[in-house]
Amino acid sequence: MLKRMYDWCIAAADKPYALWLMGAVSFAESSFFPIPPDVMLIPMSLARPQKAWLYALVCTVTSVAGGVVGYAIGALLYDSVGQWLINLYGYGDKVEAFRASYAEYGAWIILLKGLTPIPYKLVTITSGFANYNLLLFIVFSVIARGGRFFIVAIVLNRYGTWIREVIEKRLGLWVAILAGGLVLGFIVAFRLF
Repeated sequence: MLKRMYDWCIAAADKPYALWLMGAVSFAESSFFPIPPDVMLIPMSLARPQKAWLYALVCTVTSVAGGVVGYAIGALLYDSVGQWLINLYGYGDKVEAFRASYAEYGAWIILLKGLTPIPYKLVTITSGFANYNLLLFIVFSVIARGGRFFIVAIVLNRYGTWIREVIEKRLGLWVAILAGGLVLGFIVAFRLF
């Protein structure tokens, strides 16, 4: 099953809708969707390493745009939608502490959590809820999310062929590592949030 999903993602890199689908996943992940765009960014960049820069740019732009939606959820709809999403991920009791830390460390929170597998939607919604400066939020989001996606692009553009061979030999192991990283991101977010 993993091999079929991987093959589908690799084959999708040549489809005209692949870029749009990856952008939609990246947009949604920054505001409400639990799956990161890496599930498409990595296989698509492996299939076409010369386009890794374009894929990283699309992920960055759509992630920041989705982050603005997440910010709006936190700023305008926190009492209904925002609080529900935060509670859905089990972080409801940590919001006030996170909000207080924004006053002192807002820029660092956005920059550091935007680079990690910690769910970015938590940062976007809480940034809106904490009324963090929207312009600074966008600037720091571009830096953090762009850094994250362009690091992937640099690695896959340079070593994509070798990485693809390694991944295809032990696909199950790499999927388990990726899933473990995602779970670890949620655990760390829960502990630090």
